[in-house]
Amino acid sequence: MVRSEKKHRIIFIDLIRALAVIQMVQGHTIDALLAPEYRSLDYPAYYVWNFMRGITAPVFMFSAGTVFTYLLRLVNEPFENNPRVKKGFRRFIFLVVIGYLLRYPTYTVFDFSNVTQKNLDIFFSVDVLQLIGFGLLFLLISAFIAEKTKLSDTIVFLLISLIFFIAAPFVTKINWIDYLPQPIAGYFYTGTGSLFPLFPWAGYVVFGGILGSYLAKNPLVFKSNRFSFNLALYGAVLIIISEAALLITNKVFNYYYDNSSYNPDTIFFRLGFVLVLNSIVSFISQNIESIPKIIIIIGRNTLIIYVVHLIILYGSAWNPGLSVIFGSKLDVTPTIIIAISMITLMVLMVFVFNKLKFKNKQLVT
Repeated sequence: MVRSEKKHRIIFIDLIRALAVIQMVQGHTIDALLAPEYRSLDYPAYYVWNFMRGITAPVFMFSAGTVFTYLLRLVNEPFENNPRVKKGFRRFIFLVVIGYLLRYPTYTVFDFSNVTQKNLDIFFSVDVLQLIGFGLLFLLISAFIAEKTKLSDTIVFLLISLIFFIAAPFVTKINWIDYLPQPIAGYFYTGTGSLFPLFPWAGYVVFGGILGSYLAKNPLVFKSNRFSFNLALYGAVLIIISEAALLITNKVFNYYYDNSSYNPDTIFFRLGFVLVLNSIVSFISQNIESIPKIIIIIGRNTLIIYVVHLIILYGSAWNPGLSVIFGSKLDVTPTIIIAISMITLMVLMVFVFNKLKFKNKQLVT
């Protein structure tokens, strides 16, 4: 088989990635600084902000899976010979290592004598980078299974993502620390402080691979109205499924989940919303041949934006963050001003990096 890696600039993916990372920056900033008295769903502005913040992570993870699989499937070679496979494994290790370094428990590097259990709990908790890293690993495994079994990517990716989604409310109820060491237990539930355990979050990354594979195998399909319509249709179907799941669990079985992020209805609603959002952006961008370079630069530098804004906000073992100084104490106006300033700083940073020809740092390449 001959290697083929002819890429077409998919503008709506650039727009989605830029939108997701900017939304992530402002979401983290406002959440870290806004005083509790303003955090009421009775305020329409806060209600909308809180809803969109819940969608940010799924959009971020879905787009990571889409881009990774798109690049993987552009190379028309067997799995063992595909250079994107080796690059994907390296990216998996890199993201996991960076994820832990962001939560490193001591500034002395090797001296752990002053490290408390709380410090270790934070260090071993699973966050976005570890999750996306493992999500890429599961995509590689899924692609290998699809190739060896001669099944389509769609079938394999869908089945594996459904495992993460459907099993989530059951897996997260198990007290994994009773059976596994803390560093491993954190990947299965939130009981040890993890924000993004594998269930259901890895499912969003794998599910994004369905779109990435489709785009790679159908060049320029994203420029058609039919493509945007189908995305909207699939999204609407998932939203309807989410409402049906809510009705069945609550009304028929009289069962209520404790954590909404792990509810089947919430998961399918978020998936549907992500597809509808992609549909809208793809429709708008159909006749756009080029976009401002800064948007492409932002999308290409999601990793450095993520790392730097977290260090500024939450600090590290070597520096305090804004949350230590202003954590949950600010009024609305100064919080918004700082959020806008943070976004501006991140944009300026990647602009300067690009001018200096620093190597792009993406979550997936």
